[in-house]
Amino acid sequence: MSSYPVSPLAVTLPELCPVAGVKLASVQAGLRYTGRLDLSLMEFAPNTTVAGVFTKNKCPGAPIDWCRKILSRGKARGLLVNAGIANVFTGQAGFDAVKYSTQAAAKTINCAPEEIFVASTGVIGEQLPYQKIINYLPELYSKLASDQWKETAQAILTTDTFAKGFSLKTDIDNIPVTIQGIAKGSGMIAPDMATMLCFVTTDAKLPATVLQKLLNEKVKTTFNSITVDSDTSTSDTLLLFATGQTPNTEINDIDDPRLSNFSNALEKLLQELALLVIRDGEGVTKLIEIKVEGAVNNESAFKIGQSIGNSPLVKTAITGEDANWGRVVMAVGKAGEPADRDLLSVAIDNIWVAKQGEVLSDYDQDKVNKHMQEQVIKIKVNLNLGEGHAKIWSCNLTQGYIEINGSYLRS
Repeated sequence: MSSYPVSPLAVTLPELCPVAGVKLASVQAGLRYTGRLDLSLMEFAPNTTVAGVFTKNKCPGAPIDWCRKILSRGKARGLLVNAGIANVFTGQAGFDAVKYSTQAAAKTINCAPEEIFVASTGVIGEQLPYQKIINYLPELYSKLASDQWKETAQAILTTDTFAKGFSLKTDIDNIPVTIQGIAKGSGMIAPDMATMLCFVTTDAKLPATVLQKLLNEKVKTTFNSITVDSDTSTSDTLLLFATGQTPNTEINDIDDPRLSNFSNALEKLLQELALLVIRDGEGVTKLIEIKVEGAVNNESAFKIGQSIGNSPLVKTAITGEDANWGRVVMAVGKAGEPADRDLLSVAIDNIWVAKQGEVLSDYDQDKVNKHMQEQVIKIKVNLNLGEGHAKIWSCNLTQGYIEINGSYLRS
């Protein structure tokens, strides 16, 4: 975990329960950090299915290439994760690190290398000392247990200031199932995949094709609707594993009504994890919720919301607790999407401060100013052009962000 002060928006890690078919372990391997957990192994029951979404950054790390390559098999027996070194921009050495560590992990678990997923997070350009990882595999394997979620949530962190996890109970056709996940992320966060990692497990029995369709759909309104700094990491990885240990009815269609409860629970879990990432944005002191209504379509609304959420001027105004709605107007206008100045309306905490292109002289300024002092800031815009809508979550920009990123390689 980072040595920086814990985010004022931090949420205590909830109790994470065992998930049938999942065992975990973490160790201090000293890959880059000292005195903290930085290497984790998960083992999944035979016949576990998997789905994944990854960064669209054109300079991804070797782990991304490997996971994309094996994902089509739809099966997983293990997940190997290290923190501190991203294994990005390391040439052939990066691919060798993945090759030899997955081979060793596969031998340890007794499965095919193509059933071992990997993820790395940390600094770019440093070679990953994979021999250290291989040397720690016997210890990791000996420590595998179903109750090591807290330790694993801590072991995957880099500049994060608190561990992130969430758990839900739901059902498939009245058969109880568990969904549980952990995530890491603090800076370089504008996921487009779906440095950010998220690993979700469930004991439900679902084919990989259904898992993948579900994940593709739910990532749009969760992890792809958050932004810290508009930068898309080279390592963004979201993996969903289903161990099949719960004897629920076999479902092969994402639209099957028996899947609705699970589908809704998965979206809620992903949204909670995504918001935890925003709450730990580097230097964050305020969470920003942005609602866009009345756009020409949902895609346009999303782009406008992103423009507001990524604007340094909007983010710094919120840091200064200044209800500078003019900067919101600016961000709408620069998005490159259809907008009409004379139709645009802006609200702060559901209080309209401008409507139809004009400021409202009688809005409650005291109430708006008081809202700007809160930890969660709500902004709403209505373009009055159509039915398009979107919700984006962002955070403010502070001196802390500069300090963290100005000294990252030395941390």
